[in-house]
Formats: sequence, structure tokens, C-alpha cells
Amino acid sequence: MDNYSDYDGLGLAELVAKKKVSPGELVEAAIARVERHNPILNAVVYKGFDDARARAKGELPDGPFKGVPFLIKDLAMPVAGWPCTSGSRFARKVVDAEDGGLTARYRAAGVIPIGKTNTPEFGITGTTEGAHLGPCRNPWNPGHIAGGSSGGSASAVAAGMVPMAHASDGLGSIRIPAACCGLVGLKVTRDRNPNLPDGYDYVAGQVVDHVVSRTVRDSAAMLDATGYPEPGSPYASPPKSGPYLEEVGRSPGKLRIGWSAETPNGRPIDDEVQRALARTVELLKHLGHEVVGRGLGIDYRALYAARSPVGAANFAAGMARLIEQIGREPEPDELEPLTWASLNAGRKVTGAEALRAMHELRMLNRKTLAAFEDIDVYLSPVMGEPPPEIGHIDPVNLEPREVHRRQNRVFPFTPPFNFSGQPSLSLPLEMSANNLPIGMMFTAKYADEATLFRLAGQLEKEAPWAARRPQIWG
Repeated sequence: MDNYSDYDGLGLAELVAKKKVSPGELVEAAIARVERHNPILNAVVYKGFDDARARAKGELPDGPFKGVPFLIKDLAMPVAGWPCTSGSRFARKVVDAEDGGLTARYRAAGVIPIGKTNTPEFGITGTTEGAHLGPCRNPWNPGHIAGGSSGGSASAVAAGMVPMAHASDGLGSIRIPAACCGLVGLKVTRDRNPNLPDGYDYVAGQVVDHVVSRTVRDSAAMLDATGYPEPGSPYASPPKSGPYLEEVGRSPGKLRIGWSAETPNGRPIDDEVQRALARTVELLKHLGHEVVGRGLGIDYRALYAARSPVGAANFAAGMARLIEQIGREPEPDELEPLTWASLNAGRKVTGAEALRAMHELRMLNRKTLAAFEDIDVYLSPVMGEPPPEIGHIDPVNLEPREVHRRQNRVFPFTPPFNFSGQPSLSLPLEMSANNLPIGMMFTAKYADEATLFRLAGQLEKEAPWAARRPQIWG
């Protein structure tokens, strides 16, 4: 199937429904592209090809993506019989006994998982460059990062291996790879996709799962398929008014959109990204929206200070579970320097300090949410500069403090909306002078994915990106 990569997920499913192609043929097309491009990109780190071929021959659920090949990030997403290394040498022998709850929902949507994708160790960094799995490269230019921590998924989708892939986002790990690789990447509202029994509340609700995709409609349709309430959930998200797929084709009306390039430390962003933001503002004005230059007006220093003990303690708690599962402490060479620093910091946080920080974070999040009382959407870039070269942010060889310093400069915009739980969307609206994607981030009020899908559908039509092709493609 020579034109396999030209279709999005719903397009492939339509071919299956019309019996123009079989699920087995789609799986073979996907496998061929993995085998062709993965030696350069290192996007797929586990090949579940035999499982995929067997599943394609059997009865598949009659979901919206019936027969469509799919990839799952190798981090906290159990797949029966498959390894779950979380990008770490320490977890290299971990194999999941059964599917996780969200994996089951993906299967019910009709997709056929064909493998697992690259991630940095425990998803800590915004670049996918780990000691265990190796660096993942960007199809637009393999010398540059694919983003993180869902870099493998984004690289695979951008190269046309699959039309969409599972991703997760705790500080920007869906939106950053989407921006680096020219994709649609939605961080959904807290608990919109339930953690089910597997997630242990994912840093007090700050981590969410969804997909990266090439089209807005695939993102909407998959959220319709997976984002329904979990029975007995203590954190059920507010209900939606209707299917998100229907929102994609609706007019957003005249929105009031705030925008800014303000960064937590006040440093200016790259000039090229600044100009891309200005062009996006002009496009929104041209479409009839009211666009207002204004920042969030929040205390970034206090916000990050409150989050730090929460994140550190949560990581130590998660590692305690993994250590219990493996049955021993990690050896010195089984964790990277940044991971050791994170673990040691988390182990020093007392229970009182962690809970005090959660109190502060909860109150500070109110101020973030209050910034949306008189706007519908907030616009900023996803990143402070175009995707840097491999090795610029190197969690394996750089000192942890230097890794954090460089990350703060490159990825200044995404974390506040993980803390507040709001939906936040990266769209591939711009390109740099050297042909690397520049993503724009649109954030809506709590639980208002519908507005984002309507606006994204309008922007996809008015400033289409589907015809762009990276160096490594198809």
C-alpha cells in the first residue's frame, strides 16, 4: 500500500470498512515503514509485530479506528506480554502481565498496537535521549530532537509509520514532541482519559494520557473513544456536551483570545519563535477573533516552588513501587545522573512538606484558572526556540543542574496547565527558516476541549499543514 502514510487514522479505518484494504495489509504497511525508518530515527523500541499480525487476522472491535496500526509509549502503559522499561536499565526486565485500563480502551477503539515507542528515563526530560534506549531523532532533521517525553511516538507519527500514537504529558510531554515534529498534540483535562487502576493518580492529576496525530479529527475521535468516565472514579472530569469529532467541523464563533510570550524567568524567547507567534496573532485576527496581548499574571516562582516537592515526592513514591516489584534497589549504573538526583531529592521530602506544597499548589492553581475568567483561550508558543540539536539537552552526560537550566530555556511554557489541569493543545502552524516545525499552544478553560477542537478545526482549514513532509517520510 504505497500511499498508506497519506491517510490519517479515520481515513485508514474507512478503507477497512469499505473492504478496500484489510487490517493485515495495514499492519504490513506500518511494519515496512518501521523497518525502513527506525534505524535512523530510533522511534520504535519494541516490535510487537507477531502480536499485531495475529490480532489483524482475528475479530476486531467495531470501533472508529478498526484495523488501524498504533504505537504505545514505553512508559506506564501496560500491554500484556510486552516489556515496560520506562526508558531505564533498571526496569529493562519488567514485563506486564496484562493490559492496562487505557490500553483496553485503545483496543476497543479498534486499533492494532504494533510496538512501543522511545521515551527518556521515566519520562523526566523534554527530549528523548536516554542511556538505555538511545536518542530518538526528528524526521524533519535527524540531527535535532523529537521532543520528550513522548518523542518516540511523535517521531513515528511524523515519519508516517502510524497515523497516531499514544503519548502522555506531565510537564509538556505531548505538546513538546508535537511541536518538534509538526503534529497535533492535546494535553487533555485532568482525568478526561481516566487513569483507571494503573496510574496511581499520576502526580496528583498532573499527568494525562492521549495521542499525537497528524490531523485534528483523529485526536478528537480517539478522545471520544477513550475519554468517558471511569466507574467509581474519585476525580471524574466534567461531562462534555457532545462528541468532540462533531466539534471539529463547527465554527468557533468569535473568541476572546489572550496571548503572550512571557516566560517564568522573564527572559525573551528566540526571535524566530517570536515572529511565528506574531503571525499566528494576525491569523487569528483575520479569522475574526478578538485577540488581546496579555500574560497570565501568575507568580511563576511560587508556582514552581510549590510543585517541586510534590513532583519529587511522587517520583520517590513511584520508584518505591518499582523497587518493590523488581525486588531490589537499583545499582549505581542502572539510573542516569538526573534520575538519581530526582530520586534522592524525593526521598528527602517529608510527608508534611509534600502536603504543604500540595496546599500551596492548589491555591496557586486558582490564580491560573482565574486568568481565564474573561478570555476563552490563551495563546503562547509551545517552546522558547525551534527544536535544538541532539545533545544540547543531554540527561546522560550533563550535570543535572545544567540539564534543568537548558530545559527551562527551551521549554518555558507548558507546565502551568498540567498543574491547573486545563486542556492545552499544540498545533503545527509555523516552520522555522531551516525547515523545523514551530508549534503554537492554545489553552482553554478547565474541561473545555470543545472550544479547542472547534478552533483547531478552523485553523487546520485556514492554515493547513497536511501537505508538509519531513525528510524522512512514508
